[in-house]
Amino acid sequence: MQGAAGGRAVLVSLTEAGLPAIPIPFPHIRFAEATAPIKMPRTLDEEGRRGRFEAAVLPHLDAAYNLARWLTRHDDDAEDVVQTACLRALRFFDGFQGGNPRGWLLTIVRNTFYSWVSRRGEHELVTPFDEEIHSAEVPGGDPEAELLRNADAELLRQGFAALPVPFREVMVLREIEGLSYKEIAAIAGIPIGTVMSRLARARRHLQDFLIAGGAVAGSRQ
Repeated sequence: MQGAAGGRAVLVSLTEAGLPAIPIPFPHIRFAEATAPIKMPRTLDEEGRRGRFEAAVLPHLDAAYNLARWLTRHDDDAEDVVQTACLRALRFFDGFQGGNPRGWLLTIVRNTFYSWVSRRGEHELVTPFDEEIHSAEVPGGDPEAELLRNADAELLRQGFAALPVPFREVMVLREIEGLSYKEIAAIAGIPIGTVMSRLARARRHLQDFLIAGGAVAGSRQ
């Protein structure tokens, strides 16, 4: 199912927070549409190793760019993060034991993003994340949840981008990339319970943002 601007509609599992499931058109950006293909360094001499690396990593460049784009909220920065992450993946590829190459690559992308943030010192993460301060209450249900069904797609994406990074990253991994709680916990380095809590609170933040903005189709004149 396609959403606005070529994105795909993603079924946000609001039922986990006591709310109805609602299709949300989050854009899933293809890496190839945003930047040129990554060139393998000349130091990668062994053709067999090159083939294994490409087979493990290249199929997941879209997911890597999508995560980086939502975290940085900027095309060029996302490209830089993914390029750096892929070079790191290449450097440490011999240590990859197989299993889940997408999770392995996304972990490197996430860690690369946080390293990028610490070098710049100009990002929202300069302010420490506090689970309580940044969290809204998560009730068992909400009669206004129906408003989200007709939410304006652009405001919906704005609300998603406005989430604190720890909330935004778990939403990307769960609702756009479709990863399990266990996979997200491994990538983010947090307990599964924290993943579930952040997802529920992120959905509440998103809903509150849309309701406050009157993001309902047909509400604008």
